[in-house]
Amino acid sequence: MEFRLYLQMLQRSWWIILLTAFSALIIALGFVYISTPIYRASTLLIVSPNIEALGANDQYQIVSSLVALDKRSIVGTYAEVLNSGRVYTDTVASLGLNDADLTQYEYFTVVLPDANVLELAVEGPDPATVTVLANSISQNAVKYISELYSVYDIEFLDSATIPDKAIRPQPLRDAGLAFTLGLLLGAVLAIVREQLRTPLEALLERTQVDGISTAYNRRYFEDQLDDLTGRSADKLVSLGLVRLDGMGSYLQVMPQPVIQQLLRQITTIMRKELRGNDIIGRWDDVTFSIMLPDTPGKAAYSTLGRLQMALSRPMRFSHDGETVLLNPKVGIGERLQGDAAPIIIDRAESALDEAEHDEGGLILHKTRALIGF
Repeated sequence: MEFRLYLQMLQRSWWIILLTAFSALIIALGFVYISTPIYRASTLLIVSPNIEALGANDQYQIVSSLVALDKRSIVGTYAEVLNSGRVYTDTVASLGLNDADLTQYEYFTVVLPDANVLELAVEGPDPATVTVLANSISQNAVKYISELYSVYDIEFLDSATIPDKAIRPQPLRDAGLAFTLGLLLGAVLAIVREQLRTPLEALLERTQVDGISTAYNRRYFEDQLDDLTGRSADKLVSLGLVRLDGMGSYLQVMPQPVIQQLLRQITTIMRKELRGNDIIGRWDDVTFSIMLPDTPGKAAYSTLGRLQMALSRPMRFSHDGETVLLNPKVGIGERLQGDAAPIIIDRAESALDEAEHDEGGLILHKTRALIGF
């Protein structure tokens, strides 16, 4: 259930996910466009016992030197020599280069796992320069080490070659990674947005809905009527007021939960009898208001007549089978050309007052002659 809830959140905010993903993609491609390509060249150096220095027939010395190599201290020492600033400075000077021209270049040495092999790598914007530096630094380091240590040899296993591809940026890889991360970030933002929006929607709903009946409250209902009539002078609308005379006596004696159950049941009946775009509000304690957009008075009379019949049936409102007769009275006000909301409300209230004394209890305010009434 929780997974389905998160899935619904993502579906409602899909545009945030796509917007974030494509934004990340555009940023990544822009970064690729302005970035300087960086190339890497590397050499491999192998460390082994110097048989001549140890003595070809001295098996004990040879075995001891191999054991020492397994402890990695010798290889680690050689790696530090390759990383030393002295070797690098001497190499740069021997090549006739300027340190100021090499600010974008980096070098480092790593010991390959489970092997007495060192890898020295140089990275920088020019493929030829990184290759020359890698080979030259390695040669100088080999020379320096050979002069200090005679027990172990260090020599080239592989020399550096000029790279034909930059190691970064890599447009396809970077764009794909950025798009994927954008999708993940977008999903997080979508979920956060939905979680923040839900309390706001609940708060907004509390300002619009009558908590007892679940119909709209009067203030929101009147705002909707003002908005509808303010859009156009030609907009057709009818307003019905349904007073439940049978409810008055019950409101004083019924417990609040029972009143809430009854009013919500009444709201449910109204929604079943009306269209989806009709608006139901609670006008006062025993009166409901119904706004019927695009509905002339004659059609509203027919619709609210059916609703009156549905509300006239005895209604069960508790588990012990008690019933109540609502005795609904209905007054209808029709909007004429250019009428404002207060005029329509006055007509509906006048019609409702007439309905209180009418045998049928259903009155359409007759401001003009209507055929059939």
